[in-house]
Amino acid sequence: MADKTLPTSIDSTLDLLAKADYIADRSLATVLYLALRMGRPLFVEGEAGVGKTEIAKVLATTLGRRLIRLQCYEGLDVSAAVYEWNYGAQMIAIRLAEAEGEGDRARIEHDVFSERFLIKRPLLQALEPDPSGPPVLLIDEIDRTDEAFEAFLLEVLADFQVTVPELGTVKAAHPPIVVVTSNRTREVHDALKRRCLYHWVGYPNAERELKILRAKVPGIAKKLSEQVVTFVQALRKEDLFKSPGVAETLDWAGALAELDVIALDPTTVSDTLGVLLKYQDDIARIDGTKVKALLDEVKSELRAAE
Repeated sequence: MADKTLPTSIDSTLDLLAKADYIADRSLATVLYLALRMGRPLFVEGEAGVGKTEIAKVLATTLGRRLIRLQCYEGLDVSAAVYEWNYGAQMIAIRLAEAEGEGDRARIEHDVFSERFLIKRPLLQALEPDPSGPPVLLIDEIDRTDEAFEAFLLEVLADFQVTVPELGTVKAAHPPIVVVTSNRTREVHDALKRRCLYHWVGYPNAERELKILRAKVPGIAKKLSEQVVTFVQALRKEDLFKSPGVAETLDWAGALAELDVIALDPTTVSDTLGVLLKYQDDIARIDGTKVKALLDEVKSELRAAE
């Protein structure tokens, strides 16, 4: 049975994202629409700060669903991602049973490995029914885990089920909406990607970034917003270790607004480069005469556009 709360077209998917001020391009809206309608996980890759994680947050907000986030890291295992047993409570239950003269070991074992002693982690929580509808499961930065955990995820993403040896297989009656993100610090195995629809989230062009900026920082002056976006776009063409993402653009615009900046000047840019760039080598490469050259380029470009 079709979920009537989901968008019915690519245009309505764009509108759904726009309700939460997520300004997406049509290619992202298309693959997201298909993932939602087909019940397939969406795998999104891209540089840090381009809005991958935000997709899941926006879906949860606009669809009125619970957001369940599994933040990945090196060494992530089943006990942190799926479930673990409350060993302390189990030991207490065993001691109480023994104190009450309960001698049936099979019954005690059955009781202590029941659901009331099960601590459910994000993947198991995402398979449970929810009154508001299937939740949005965000598996964030999958590239930080190892291949063993990737292999474990195959069962979850293929069949929306996990196996708890003491209880059996837990399968979702209605699959969650799954968004998997990667910053591509390493290649994710093809077997996992095959179970998903794929999209690369790149840096937005100047026009879309300006729309994003004005949606997220509504109080910013028109002239300053144009200068900020044009400067960041020019900065991304430089040979940097880490180019600023959209998140850094928004942070910088917010910082400039806090400083009551009306227009960019070399001193202000140099003083606030730490909001845009997160590596000292990048800051050193841009600071000084390069800042002035980039600002001259920005002003020239904006004059030509008038």
